[in-house]
Amino acid sequence: MGYVMLDLSRRRKDVRWYIRELENWIIAVLDELGVCAGRRDDRIGVWTMNRSGQDAKIAAIGVRIRHWITYHGFALNISPNLDHFRGIVPCGLSEYPVTSLQALGFDTSRDETIALFKQRFGEFFRETEHA
Repeated sequence: MGYVMLDLSRRRKDVRWYIRELENWIIAVLDELGVCAGRRDDRIGVWTMNRSGQDAKIAAIGVRIRHWITYHGFALNISPNLDHFRGIVPCGLSEYPVTSLQALGFDTSRDETIALFKQRFGEFFRETEHA
């Protein structure tokens, strides 16, 4: 889970931009790990193809913004027990399965993944001069 706390008034006061940049950031980290993932126009979150060839959610977005300060963030599935998702309908999308890095055959540690998120952060959430 990544809890992102930013002052959007120092970046860009645009909720859609913020959600899109969260997704872009996650996609960039997944790309570094060798995972082909992306956004879907009709759904929030980050998606990839599972081993059965189905579109599957690999990362969920859940944010709160108050006075242009962001709270909460995202959950990237590294190696959870996917059986636990049988009783959960992520984002109300029951027709799509959930996957994880481990289920896709990628062996990465939590620490390695966190390091990649830290490394790529500034590319997506740099403060602007004209905020």
